[in-house]
Amino acid sequence: MEYGLVVRWLAVFLALGLAGAPLAALCFRRFPDRGAALALPLSLAVVGCVAYWVGHFSLVAGLVAGIAVLVGLSAIALRRLDRNEIGVRRALAPAAVFALAFLFMIAVRAVDPAIHPGGGEKFLDFGLLKSLFRTSHLPPEDFWFAGESVQYYYGGHLLTTLLAKLTLTEARYAYNLALAGFYAMVVTAAYGLAGAIAAERGRSARTAGVIAAFLVGFASNLETTGRAVLWALPDGATESVAAWLGVGIEGLAASPAAFSYWDASRVIPAESFIIPTEFPLFAWLNGDLHAHMLSTPFLLLAAACWFAYYRAPADAVWRRRLLAFGAVPPLAGLLAVVNTWSFPTIAGIGWLAMTFADSDPRGLFPQQITARLPTAGTAGVGREVVRTATALVAAAVVLALGVVWSLPFWLGSASGRAVAFLPERSALGPLLLVYGAFVAGLVAIAWLADAAAVAVFGPLLLAGWLVLAARRNADRTVTRPSSAGARGRPTESDGGTAEAHNSATVSDVGYETVLLVAGAGLVLLVEFVYIQENAGPGRFNTVFKTYAQIWILFATAAGAMAAWLVDTRPTGVADAMAGRWRVAGRALLAGVVLSTSIYGGLALTDQFTSEGATAQVDDPTLDARAFVPATHPDEAAAIAWLDDRSGQPHIASLPGCWCNDDPRKPYRWVNAPSSLTGLPTVAGWGHETGYRGTEPYRERVADVETIYEGNSEEQARLLAEYDIEYVYVGPNERAAYEGITVAGLRGVEVAQQFEGVTIYRVDQAELPS
Repeated sequence: MEYGLVVRWLAVFLALGLAGAPLAALCFRRFPDRGAALALPLSLAVVGCVAYWVGHFSLVAGLVAGIAVLVGLSAIALRRLDRNEIGVRRALAPAAVFALAFLFMIAVRAVDPAIHPGGGEKFLDFGLLKSLFRTSHLPPEDFWFAGESVQYYYGGHLLTTLLAKLTLTEARYAYNLALAGFYAMVVTAAYGLAGAIAAERGRSARTAGVIAAFLVGFASNLETTGRAVLWALPDGATESVAAWLGVGIEGLAASPAAFSYWDASRVIPAESFIIPTEFPLFAWLNGDLHAHMLSTPFLLLAAACWFAYYRAPADAVWRRRLLAFGAVPPLAGLLAVVNTWSFPTIAGIGWLAMTFADSDPRGLFPQQITARLPTAGTAGVGREVVRTATALVAAAVVLALGVVWSLPFWLGSASGRAVAFLPERSALGPLLLVYGAFVAGLVAIAWLADAAAVAVFGPLLLAGWLVLAARRNADRTVTRPSSAGARGRPTESDGGTAEAHNSATVSDVGYETVLLVAGAGLVLLVEFVYIQENAGPGRFNTVFKTYAQIWILFATAAGAMAAWLVDTRPTGVADAMAGRWRVAGRALLAGVVLSTSIYGGLALTDQFTSEGATAQVDDPTLDARAFVPATHPDEAAAIAWLDDRSGQPHIASLPGCWCNDDPRKPYRWVNAPSSLTGLPTVAGWGHETGYRGTEPYRERVADVETIYEGNSEEQARLLAEYDIEYVYVGPNERAAYEGITVAGLRGVEVAQQFEGVTIYRVDQAELPS
């Protein structure tokens, strides 16, 4: 076990958080912890934005420049802060949460550290990481499409590479260390943001933070709980209940001994596939270093920026402008490069925050522009329409500025997609299993219509919207000094009483409802609109990448609401009943915690005790490639030899293609020489059809076949065209190509011979003309 690396990475993470703490305190000065829980993702966002732009000239210079800008911004922030706004004590709790989450995930990854090809995108993720390790500037060359720059969002892998350079860590170890770091970041960010939301309403920040951290870092959907309930039902009842809910019975009612961590991630069935419905614990157990995971801390950082806007005083015009048009756009630009699916979500949350904040969004624009905007009086639907439309325009400006901040990505690395409408919609039962813990009780009429998401989340969306609007209007009738302890609710210093803090009114609805409405809107959106692409059939990838964000938003909002639940009674409830209300609230919370914990308990037990997984190693380690000698001893030495080559020499190896029913498809041990080294190969996995198109990829697959077993004239032409330096002939290549003739070509000679692999070196100058 590499304990020294663990200590080194934890120290660097905490140091980066400390370096960004003054800047976080300036941005989130009204948060209870002064933004300490968000300091690390803020620091990485600053370093990442600078390094992305400078990195197009030099990646090392980008890292140095990024750190310099971070230190400079924090120095400026220090001069603008009072001494009592910065203190180590406020940062202790977030630092402890981060350290615990980091070490927890280190323990999880250390018993299953492998980047094996099955059940995920580890070959893609590690290949991206290795290609960034090998390049000196951005964008990196595509390791699955030699000669072309990568057409994929790689910002999270860029940040991992920067952290590895900062800690002098090899990619094979950085993979799992970064996984643990990003996990700890999102858990800590949820802890801080939920706590700040609860504190604004006068509730316990710690209670809200702990519940949010649990829901983000450990809780699961209800698939495993549903499995246990159905298994315990009497004979015949299992089928009836499953049919009523529209849930497939295959495997669901099996004995708990048949548990697999994978099942809970595939709940919503479609016509010919099952849609991924991942939640964070599953994603990190599975171990992909994938974009939808790496973007989550920055999604919550953006949500925190919008919360700072939301609670800014109406007369703080410049602060709101700086947050909306200064802080959020570069963060949106970074998210576009990290995970493009999260890019529009930032604008969506901002639209809601600007719509429902006390301040008028028209104040964001110069007076010359606002003078031309329509007005609709001081009340009624017309005012709400104007306000909502103005906020929408402001959100569009944020998106446009985000595009500017990430312009090289849109001009080079992004790939186009088509928008499609009206996919097959989700059934009620699977939706309840996925989000039942968050929206229990809103399903009374759902089975009556073929639109379960509308029935479940439509009322939530509408109710949340109306209550937020009512809260804002109610706030206008209350005159509060700027130092009021809780927005929209009288404090004792305002003439209120402590009892006002413990009774639920419309003014008790706050930013947690903004996050709830945002999540509900995303659930409904993917029921009607999806992106057409080759990453999966129908709306497979759209739901997959969107639901990952929805869980984070719901979990953070639920944490803030939990603090309200355990310490509040509805208006009009007598004092004698208040205690019972609190007991009921805490019982409900306990039920949610219990029902969402069963999966984690079973999955972790399996993780630490299972002996049959091919990915597991005998001794704990963070080496992502430690499994190769054990599972593929005939190729391990050859891949290690290739990995020792400097630069990015091009290689030829068998593609992982969905072609002609070839059994050597993606998600199997194919194209490992490229994926495990970052060396560009002519044609990698079939994912490239989604980035480049089907025909260009199929042409390369045919060219690879010709390189191995074509005539000498065509072989020489293609070896020169793709600038091939090494030809890899291993078990897969020998099985796929019956008559390999490239070895007899002039200019091709044996570079290294291994037990099961021969690697040929190509001398371009000696090839036949």
